[in-house]
Amino acid sequence: MYVIFGASGNAGFATATALRRAGHAVRAVLRETRHGVHHSAPHNSHHSDRLAALGCEVAFADLSDRASVAEAIRGAQAVQILCPVPMADAHPEATMRKMIDAAAEALRADPPETVLALSDYGAELEGNTGITRIYHYLEQQFKSVATRLILLRSAEHMQNWRRTIPAALGSGVLASFHHPLNKRFPTVAAQDVGVASAELLLDPAHGYGTRIVSIEGPRRISAAYVANVLAEISNREIVARELPREQWTPVLLRAGLSERHAQLITDLYDVHNAGKIDVEFGMPERRFGKTELVEVFAPVVAGLNAQPRVERV
Repeated sequence: MYVIFGASGNAGFATATALRRAGHAVRAVLRETRHGVHHSAPHNSHHSDRLAALGCEVAFADLSDRASVAEAIRGAQAVQILCPVPMADAHPEATMRKMIDAAAEALRADPPETVLALSDYGAELEGNTGITRIYHYLEQQFKSVATRLILLRSAEHMQNWRRTIPAALGSGVLASFHHPLNKRFPTVAAQDVGVASAELLLDPAHGYGTRIVSIEGPRRISAAYVANVLAEISNREIVARELPREQWTPVLLRAGLSERHAQLITDLYDVHNAGKIDVEFGMPERRFGKTELVEVFAPVVAGLNAQPRVERV
């Protein structure tokens, strides 16, 4: 049995799909709150149906509760685990550390043969790297599990740019936290991370111990490149502009993030723009996804164009 946490996400769903196509039993784990309510219940119902259609056993777990995680991994040959970033949380780092601790404790008590943890570029760094420092903590905690541990560090997900598309299409300006605009950085499509995860879970060549693998997309991109791709797809003039540093926090707060969450984001981009978030030097095992940015953006733009426009009077 392969247990996939976060199976409703792009990466997790791709992993579950690949494993099912290979003929393996999959338990797809969706999120449940500590009060027993399924996270975003109608949305989860849709994902539950999709996963069941693949032939997955669908389970629910509260990632912050050790007993709930332990029940989800019971009987597992391999577990794919992640630590989602809580979007509406006043204390996101504390919440994420609690989830990591609960998962690590459950895995230590009942270790499967293989654990694959989804991590981030820059997770090897100590110090203040924003959200990335939480993945440094994740890696340290999971290294104490007596298992064949795979740490799959991924670059920034291309899907993260999707939330900027409506504003860019409306204004003709793509505001960027990445400075300068022509600086190239690694990204990857989330589904490519999921496919790589499945391949690693099924790879019997490596024994016990820790295996660290990095993954990024077929090419490195810049904010200017992102704007050009969006302009080409939408057939509109769109230019990239640096979002001034002093505007980062106000913009993030207006987007609904808590103050602590906004601080994690600004700290991350400070070190990113300093060139410190990248594949670890000397990384022996690197993988590259095949999905291009245009393939991620095209359906989003098509969906927005299909929406009825409301005429103002």
